[in-house]
Amino acid sequence: MPRWGGSEKSRAPVTRKKGEMRYIKLRDLEVSRIGLGAMGMSHGYTGSGTDDAESIRTVHRALDLGVTLIDTAEIYGPYTNEELLGRALMGRRDKVVLATKFGLVSHGGDGAWNLDSSPANIRTAVEGSLKRLGTDHIDLYYQHRVDPDTPIEDTAGAVGELIAEGKVRAFGLSEAGPDTIRRAHAVQPVTAVQSEYSLFTRGIEERVLPALRELNVGLVPFSPLGRGMLTGTVRSTDQFDENDFRRDNPRFTGENFQRNLALADQVKALADEVGATPGQVALAGCWPRATTSPRSPAPSGCPGWRRTPPPRPSLSPRGRSRRSPPCRRPPAPPTPRPRPGCWSAEPHTRRGVALRTPPPFGVTP
Repeated sequence: MPRWGGSEKSRAPVTRKKGEMRYIKLRDLEVSRIGLGAMGMSHGYTGSGTDDAESIRTVHRALDLGVTLIDTAEIYGPYTNEELLGRALMGRRDKVVLATKFGLVSHGGDGAWNLDSSPANIRTAVEGSLKRLGTDHIDLYYQHRVDPDTPIEDTAGAVGELIAEGKVRAFGLSEAGPDTIRRAHAVQPVTAVQSEYSLFTRGIEERVLPALRELNVGLVPFSPLGRGMLTGTVRSTDQFDENDFRRDNPRFTGENFQRNLALADQVKALADEVGATPGQVALAGCWPRATTSPRSPAPSGCPGWRRTPPPRPSLSPRGRSRRSPPCRRPPAPPTPRPRPGCWSAEPHTRRGVALRTPPPFGVTP
């Protein structure tokens, strides 16, 4: 049956086979509805950086499945994730909308994990990313986190110059609030905003999503699988190695972890009911909430993969059996209520769920 895909400009009925990848518009960029977040291949998670050959096979398998949006950043490694993708995409660069990020490495100052979105630093960052990625342009260039020491207008203007020079195609922001998005958009149109968004983490619904709809800016959710927990495969922090950042993340510690496991079990129960995987239900739960206005571009989620993805039916959030009962709405999250040990950049912390990592990595107004 016909399905509606894309942003306002491309909302025409198209017929697709069951399980086929869907494609939508982030402003002028056409991308797959599901992207590939490459961070975990080199940084942050158990096993990161231990098997580049498997990571490259994962990238190739994703491309074969119709994934076109691939996401990285100079800070991942740092630098090694971009280098990995440069090798993985040799000979296939034209099949990919390649996104990377600047702003968490101060090239002329204190180095990695230091905010710097000054125009001079952006110039240095883009040249390094282009070299490591083995390309002459970046399709989507995000500011990784808002730099309070650099006016967002200066940052947007610097990326606008790179767009004029052909080194960048589109400008994006990550974890920015509505005021910052509007100020940046007034200088250089913002193509997409990347924010954490999942059944666990829904703080952007109140203020950020309305701003994106108003400005016709796309949404790229990161960690739509709840940093692995919503897949049902995380049952104990003993599964994590010592370099896995989740070991110290409030969502995965103490009483919070047990409460979040109970929520993940609800997703698993719903998945069993409709003949899907927990990951499919988690991904499908993001789409309707992010596209309640016909004017807003549909979101393109970027779950992270480190190993070769499963066969095609498990990739699609719509891949349930025709005989499965209609998918009811996932259970509503608990009533907002702050709890000790749950850091949040916003006042919507839900019981037992830490919605943001510590500063400077929360949403900036």
